[in-house]
Amino acid sequence: MGNVIVSAVVSLDGFVADTEDGVGPLFDWYNNGPVEIYGTDRGRPFHVSPASAEYMKSTWPKVRSCVIGRRLFDITNGWGGVPAVGDHVFVVTHEPPTDWPFPDAPFTFVNGIEAAVAQAKEFAGDGDVTITGGNLTGQALAAGLVDEIAYSLVPALLGSGRPFFGDYVGPELLLDNPRVVEGDRVTHLHYRVSRG
Repeated sequence: MGNVIVSAVVSLDGFVADTEDGVGPLFDWYNNGPVEIYGTDRGRPFHVSPASAEYMKSTWPKVRSCVIGRRLFDITNGWGGVPAVGDHVFVVTHEPPTDWPFPDAPFTFVNGIEAAVAQAKEFAGDGDVTITGGNLTGQALAAGLVDEIAYSLVPALLGSGRPFFGDYVGPELLLDNPRVVEGDRVTHLHYRVSRG
């Protein structure tokens, strides 16, 4: 069985987006380097530093499924029906879209974080599951569903916005020492959640 990993690009003050859902400088590192790398969508290359490329190559291929919230789905229009990473996306929502133009895309709409993670894990088999989105990450942590926390920390302050862990209210969690990879204008931090 793979790992369930909450993952995001985060500002130094803990935000994944500003109050208008803009990412400002958070994604600049995806296009500031000489190494071309792809996620699932071969039409969307990234150009990152050698260190970031090695980090991405060590983590992205293990991801088989992704869990996102309806807000991220709407903002990205489901990446045009092509998962950003992994083979299948599970969207947590109470109201699946009725007019999405990609009905045959590998997206499943699920009610509730627990059900979404269970389905994503079943789909992933031995592969990893990522959870992206502030509120969802907090819900998954509170429910004890998370094995690892991975975030790409950008040296920028947004001042306000959407927090990485949403409105997390749950038990105190201890994390193991991180794996740290220093890229160009980004530091990748990967923690394992301690289990007692």
